[in-house]
Amino acid sequence: MVNVIDRDTRMCISLAARPGNHGNRFHNFLYAELGLNYVYKSFTSSDIGATVGGIRSMGIRGAGVSMPYKESCMPFLDVIDPSAAAIDSVNTIVNDDGVLTGYNTDYLAIRTMLDEHGIPRTEDFALLGHGGMGKAVLAALRDAGFTRGVVVAPRNLERGRALAERYGFPAVADLGDARPQLLVNATPVGMAGGPEADDLPFPDEVVRAATTVLDVVYLPPDTPMVRLARALGTHVLAGDEVMALQALEQFVRYTGVRPTADQVARAEAYASA
Repeated sequence: MVNVIDRDTRMCISLAARPGNHGNRFHNFLYAELGLNYVYKSFTSSDIGATVGGIRSMGIRGAGVSMPYKESCMPFLDVIDPSAAAIDSVNTIVNDDGVLTGYNTDYLAIRTMLDEHGIPRTEDFALLGHGGMGKAVLAALRDAGFTRGVVVAPRNLERGRALAERYGFPAVADLGDARPQLLVNATPVGMAGGPEADDLPFPDEVVRAATTVLDVVYLPPDTPMVRLARALGTHVLAGDEVMALQALEQFVRYTGVRPTADQVARAEAYASA
């Protein structure tokens, strides 16, 4: 699916501790589909400062950034977009003639999903997870106008409280008798191949009482929570949509081209196959 590479080919990369193939397949599919002279390749880094310097000096057009580089790359960038400044975390670097700008398209994807799905801002929420994605989701919820919610941190209440208080929300070790309308899983619970692949991130009775669930896990897109919620007729926002939207926003920033919804759907299907 990769175009013929020549001296005019523009290169985009991804940086991760354990590089995967989803980004390679998604972006290269769309480059071929749209006839763009780009190529995408995943890498890891033993020196993030030197790597960012290489992006600048070699004219690499863009870089997707995964853990553990989302925060450590920031001191080496020239501009931090509000999407990344809101959470002190970068997942996308764009190189404009040597000027490097950091974005967070996870944050942008969540904001887009909340708007496109019409999730009422009056719903109270419970967010499980206090890592990078949890931070992106909580900032997006706050900035979208949600005012009632909690961060649930059963394993590390101190970290959960630090995240929650930054955005003006409380943290709890468990929900007790509370039954929030919107449930958000920003942890690996339910992820294929993980130790909790078959588990629900929230107790069964909590999921059954919810009106909306958002699960950021995208492998598989039908996690145990998503399957249960769909069986109940609950409004579902699934992780494959999060992944496709954030990758789309990266693609647009790299190329200046916005693919059609059909092209994005086919690229995501190819990437996930």
